[in-house]
Amino acid sequence: MSRSSATGDPSGSGPASPASPASDDEYPAADPPPEDPPTSTGHASAPHPDRANRTTVSKGSNRLNSRRRGRLLGVVVLCCLLLLSCALSILIGAKLIPPGAVLDALFAGSRTENNVIIYELRVPRTIAGVLAGSSLGLAGALMQGYTRNPIAAPSVLGITQGAGLAVVLAVFTMGISGMLGFIWFSFAGALISALAVFLIGSIGKGGATPVALALAGAAISALLQALTSALVLLDRQSLDTYRFWKVGSIAVSDMGLIQRVLPFLLLGLVLGLASAPGLNALSLGDDMAAALGHNVARSRALGITAIAVLVGSAVAMCGPISFVGLVVPHIARYFAGPDHRWLLPFAALGGACLVLLADLVGRVMARPSEIQVGVMLAMIGAPFFIALVRRRRLMRL
Repeated sequence: MSRSSATGDPSGSGPASPASPASDDEYPAADPPPEDPPTSTGHASAPHPDRANRTTVSKGSNRLNSRRRGRLLGVVVLCCLLLLSCALSILIGAKLIPPGAVLDALFAGSRTENNVIIYELRVPRTIAGVLAGSSLGLAGALMQGYTRNPIAAPSVLGITQGAGLAVVLAVFTMGISGMLGFIWFSFAGALISALAVFLIGSIGKGGATPVALALAGAAISALLQALTSALVLLDRQSLDTYRFWKVGSIAVSDMGLIQRVLPFLLLGLVLGLASAPGLNALSLGDDMAAALGHNVARSRALGITAIAVLVGSAVAMCGPISFVGLVVPHIARYFAGPDHRWLLPFAALGGACLVLLADLVGRVMARPSEIQVGVMLAMIGAPFFIALVRRRRLMRL
């Protein structure tokens, strides 16, 4: 082989100059020629990936902001509806009182008949309706979330039955007949029954799972109801007292009763709203909640405590008002979505509005008498329960 062929000079005149590249494939050009702009008939170039990502993030952020604004608007609408319900509950009753006389009774200090009716009957009744409705609505949403049962209600966990048995025992053993007398028995019975359901449902390897809590609640409910029936059959006074208490009514004429229950109701509301993050995690499953750093047992215990305090206080004050804990959470879930940080406030406000409006309809329909709010809510809740069973979309939690 010659020297010229070894050095890559085909002419044989000497070694190649280092300034000239050996080939175009080995050293491509640094500045490629600019591309022709797309014409009207050609295909447009693809958007830059960063620009596409920014567009996607912007659309997602706008969607979240729109959803948040819608939920805030829903809270404002419910607050306005609650204020309107309170005003109507004070203005309308068995006796027709002109609005001007109602305002005079509210802001004047005279001891007229209208003043007595407004301050001693309608105002306590309205406050009791707000407290009981918000407590039962919030408790229903909590129960459906923790048990993952779309038909969960205070009777599912045996809380109502425990309060009823305690009332009958107070009348049967001690002869207590006044509401102020057996309020603490009712409250204690609700707490004890809820604690028993939680302890029985926690037995086993899986702990307090939704299925275990539902089964334990059904068993405890049947047992407590059987004991209550046996006692009321043995004593006529217990039967009369239990029958009046069982209907459920917000016709509370003693502010002292409300003042005694109010601290427990406020405590239950705080505990219930504080359990929203843990309940959101539990809705993904116990394993996922534990992986996200939540203590599953502590979160479920906090929720059961909030349910027991809320339902126990409401039942002790007004008796077992049915269907509020069943109807309201589904309506709130339809508007607020599955996020319990919004669902729980919606359920509390919606429960208060529903109880006040149902009580108002009961007072207007049977004037000058009245239909108890428990009966009116049963008339509303029964058709809703049938619709709930027939619509599968509402049953998926």
